[in-house]
Amino acid sequence: MPRTFAMVTVTAIVLMLGAPAFAKTQIVKGTLIDQNCYKADKANTGEKHTMKSGPVDNCATACAKMGAPVALLTTDGKVYTVTGSYAANKNEKLLPHMARIVELTGEVTTDKDGAMKIAATNLMAMNK
Repeated sequence: MPRTFAMVTVTAIVLMLGAPAFAKTQIVKGTLIDQNCYKADKANTGEKHTMKSGPVDNCATACAKMGAPVALLTTDGKVYTVTGSYAANKNEKLLPHMARIVELTGEVTTDKDGAMKIAATNLMAMNK
């Protein structure tokens, strides 16, 4: 009996640690936002952000150029941090699409705190 319990316990641990390996490829549609500014004020979803010092034009793109995390905000309020090759080189591939609606294809994972990430492998612009 103790041997069976040990095997079940080891199997459970392996499955829990391997959860990211079971990431599911999905297509997610939403607006590319500066994640930090959005956390500071949920109204900061466009290019112009309201900060304590006042409004800042082109804030989303400026922050993304500095390498700040970019996220995808869906119409139902879900926020996916964009990772992978599209977030590489200080968000180089995302910069032209900041504050615009896009569809990202990639593996979606959720960490232990419930934060969602998408390792984007493809981006389709939905508007200009």
